[in-house]
Amino acid sequence: MLKGSTLKVLDVRLLQRLTELSCQQITARKYTNGIQRSYITFSDFRNKNRSYTKKELVGYSMQDMYNVVSDVSNYHKFVPYVNKSNVHSKDTLGFKADLIVGFPPLNEAYTSRVTLEAPSLVKSECHDGRLFNYLLNEWRFSPGLKDIPNSCVLDFRVAFEFKSLLHSNIANLFFDLICDQMESAFILEVRRRSGPPSIRSHVLTSQRS
Repeated sequence: MLKGSTLKVLDVRLLQRLTELSCQQITARKYTNGIQRSYITFSDFRNKNRSYTKKELVGYSMQDMYNVVSDVSNYHKFVPYVNKSNVHSKDTLGFKADLIVGFPPLNEAYTSRVTLEAPSLVKSECHDGRLFNYLLNEWRFSPGLKDIPNSCVLDFRVAFEFKSLLHSNIANLFFDLICDQMESAFILEVRRRSGPPSIRSHVLTSQRS
């Protein structure tokens, strides 16, 4: 983790870059094939809250998806930016998990409460992070196409609030990329475990704020 004078220099460079971006008149939102595409606007740099939601039809069963997303103890093996994942304090509703997530120049160690409802829900919440006040990762799975049982609709949601506006602005520069990479990693892991999908995935809705 960067700290001290090195972090101060980095902060100055990042703020300069953010100022450049805020001066560009970037279109706030566009719609392509019925899907909302979001872009950076000046208001993004004054907001410590971030959220991302996506609904997608995939060619795997609810159980296939649930098995991978609930396998938190192995996140460090297949989820980008997760350097450590340790599960403990198990009970009938789920467990707690200690994770270290790193994406330059930030690293965060935190404990999440993971709630499980097989095979329809995996929800992870943290309220004591050092970089953020709140972090939510939520996966919901529902039946897919009636004539293709090996399919499901996944609803993926990420929401968090940074303690620092600076850290929020840093994350803003690559937030969409991280979310896409993380979701894709789970799909790839399901494919590795269960084989090719029964159908091609279709994004139904996608929104960032």
